[in-house]
Amino acid sequence: MTAETPGTDFDDWVVSTYRDVGSFTMLFVLLRIGDTSVDLLRSAYLHVVGDELRWPDMVQLFRGAGVEWSGAVFYRAGREGLVEDGEAKSRLASLVFKLNEDRSLISEGDLFNADGLRLTIEEIKPH
Repeated sequence: MTAETPGTDFDDWVVSTYRDVGSFTMLFVLLRIGDTSVDLLRSAYLHVVGDELRWPDMVQLFRGAGVEWSGAVFYRAGREGLVEDGEAKSRLASLVFKLNEDRSLISEGDLFNADGLRLTIEEIKPH
């Protein structure tokens, strides 16, 4: 990173994950994060075959979704690194189904805001 292009937490995550596992397939879900709610907007997968991917690249990709989003959560598609397209689609569909049933599973992924900075979401406990 240069002084003109500071890194983000997302950039650090990509570099670290690639260093640890090599090429990998990531699943991601765009989110609308409200004060007390999280809505799932769009989802996709991407094969990462180097550590050059950066947050501005992802933001450009997200523009194609045509939705206003405030966060994105990322998951590795599997421990094996890269997975074939058919398997990635299947795992993405399963992930989205599970997230629709239980939003707390967002905490098992790597969550970033629109600036590429890491976020955490805490469950609101009823009083």
